[in-house]
Amino acid sequence: MNLLRRKINPKLLVIPIAIIYLVLAYVSLTRGNALLIGIVLVLLSMIPFVWRFERRQRQARELVLIAVMAAVATVSRIPFAALLPNFTPVTFIVILSGVVFGAEAGWMVGAVTGLVSNFFLGQGPWTPWQMFAWGMAGFTAGLFAHRNPSRRRRLPLLLFGAAWGYLYGWILNVTVALDVGVREQTWSSVLAVYSLGLPFETVHAAANVFFLVVFAPSWIKLLERYRRKYGALQRTDSGSADMEGSAHGQRTAAE
Repeated sequence: MNLLRRKINPKLLVIPIAIIYLVLAYVSLTRGNALLIGIVLVLLSMIPFVWRFERRQRQARELVLIAVMAAVATVSRIPFAALLPNFTPVTFIVILSGVVFGAEAGWMVGAVTGLVSNFFLGQGPWTPWQMFAWGMAGFTAGLFAHRNPSRRRRLPLLLFGAAWGYLYGWILNVTVALDVGVREQTWSSVLAVYSLGLPFETVHAAANVFFLVVFAPSWIKLLERYRRKYGALQRTDSGSADMEGSAHGQRTAAE
């Protein structure tokens, strides 16, 4: 099974996933269940990311690091939920995970945070959407700045964080917009859903900017130090790169 995971390119999964989704979407529409369409889409879209992550050998310290970052993001969300639900450092932590450790780590931290934090705040049909939205925030952060130091500067990161304050809300609004659009069959009702959500997205964007301004430089230095010292999540297009990262981590730790 491990050999099969390494040989199959995650990109090849897109076509069968798309076919499965279209079939399930048609069945859902014929039954008038628009909510199911969104949930199925989100769950199926996660498969290539999980497959890509699982097909590579991981060291224990890498998995522990992802778990720790997800735990920090989860704990940071809970105190804000009762006071300012949208003003939380969760997206900030997820973005920095992707920036420092790469797109795959950012995806896993975001998705795990969405799932685990809702065990405390309440699971529901919104959970897969939160997992997907935060996962994509971490994934795109890795693509955006992981290997490009110039994009780790303050202004690019602030613009990126502000953008994801809105994108996160817009992704979550899809589930409501689908349901309203199918029932009322008017674009005005869909636009109303997004218009009503703008104040919440603005608060989220402001939170991302605030935490990036205040904490991003020190957090990036701390996480980069860990990554260089232990060779964690450095990589990775081949198993040899993983072995080199492991050997580098062992030599540095021994020193």
